[in-house]
Amino acid sequence: MTLEQIRIFLAVAERQHVTRAAEALNLTQSAVSSAVAALEARHRVRLFDRVGRRIALTEAGRRFMDTARALLAESEAAELMLADLGQTAQGRLRISASQTVGSYWLPPRLVALHETHPGVAISLKIGNSAQVARAVSEGAADLGFVEGEVDAPDLLTRVVDRDALALVTRKDHPLAAAPAPDRAAYLAQDWVVREPGSGTRAVFEDHLAAMGLRLADLSLAMELPSNEAILAVVAESDYASFLSAGTLASHVPAGISFREVDWTARPERAFSVLIHPQRYRSRAVEALLTRIGGA
Repeated sequence: MTLEQIRIFLAVAERQHVTRAAEALNLTQSAVSSAVAALEARHRVRLFDRVGRRIALTEAGRRFMDTARALLAESEAAELMLADLGQTAQGRLRISASQTVGSYWLPPRLVALHETHPGVAISLKIGNSAQVARAVSEGAADLGFVEGEVDAPDLLTRVVDRDALALVTRKDHPLAAAPAPDRAAYLAQDWVVREPGSGTRAVFEDHLAAMGLRLADLSLAMELPSNEAILAVVAESDYASFLSAGTLASHVPAGISFREVDWTARPERAFSVLIHPQRYRSRAVEALLTRIGGA
């Protein structure tokens, strides 16, 4: 068994398609098919069922995926360690971040890191907080950045900044003129919220709990997977939502007027970095942690 065979198996398994896996790996379709066939023949196990032009993971293939991912992650960690033995930060830095912190807070800090450490190749993947924690736990990311609390007992969590959530509506919405909307106003309002697993949603739920409310008590019009989608919907409706105050200050779409409702005790959340305590920390990881105050 070779690491290349493992890499090819995962590419096919994740896409459930040989041609798409070949394109992603920049290999020929025959090379991908041959690698999978060699892996199956060597270990006398069927990893995929082939039905016409379609393929699907067998039970053996599904069970092998987690081990294959872990094996590939360990090999990449070893490669990073060897590349890191020089005097300066270099190699790859894989970051997973939830949407608000990854789209608005983190990019300028990554630019600053690359300017001082040009040998570091940075990749950033966006997901919700639960997905970010899983990526760090499984070794698919060197560092994770989330907003709010996350259930990840196997990871170190260090607060690097704080953000407030703001109640946002259209400029002419009745709530926009209310200095402090009360419980009754919340119950009478239609809401659009982020998806389960989102840090923004979790903090909103904590805010509701402080008012004696649950999310299920509200009239939920939509659940959407991004801040941008929520802003677009709020702009065209009477719905309200909670989003990052820092994001709204500088990233409201052009031509759309939004105003934060005045709030004397806005719900706050932490921006945190997630670190796996048992994985090797490269110079690139240490350089970013030092820059953001998470070392």
